[in-house]
Amino acid sequence: MIRLVIADDQGLVRDGFSSILNREPDMQVVAEAADGAQAVAAVTRTRPDVALLDVRMPVMDGLQAGRRILAAPGAPRVLTLLSPTITRKLIERFILAGPATPARTRQPRELGELTPRERQVLLLIAEGLSNAEIAGRLYLSEATVKTHVNRLLAKLGLRDRVQAVVLAYETSLITPGLRPGKPA
Repeated sequence: MIRLVIADDQGLVRDGFSSILNREPDMQVVAEAADGAQAVAAVTRTRPDVALLDVRMPVMDGLQAGRRILAAPGAPRVLTLLSPTITRKLIERFILAGPATPARTRQPRELGELTPRERQVLLLIAEGLSNAEIAGRLYLSEATVKTHVNRLLAKLGLRDRVQAVVLAYETSLITPGLRPGKPA
């Protein structure tokens, strides 16, 4: 079992990662944190295998938190999320910071490359639905949904559903605090 701590200042992003990762049979999110200081405390308390840290957080950013986590004996692996809005200066600071691994450092492609159906499937992925649930909601076969998911991941240069959820938030396809598909 891979035990994880997730730290991001946006609750919906944390919830999205937790929902997706906890569905994996060999992964368990053991704690969540809203800032870097909470992340360090959560790692100390729970002793996870992996700490997934957003680079931009209040109180203590992901780089500072990652350095503190890695300085402790028996430190977990640290993955730092880099969003497309990260500046060159921050990337240089990240590289100089040490062995924390960037989970994503590329600029995502535009969502305009997606068909309307692929965009709809992306929204439902961001809502946390499985392929079977998406198929039921859209009256499609599960195989057709899987094809849409694979095509949208390929078009956007994404590795998995987790990256798709993050991209949906980063591009404001999904607004933090609002449930996808629900009016404001």
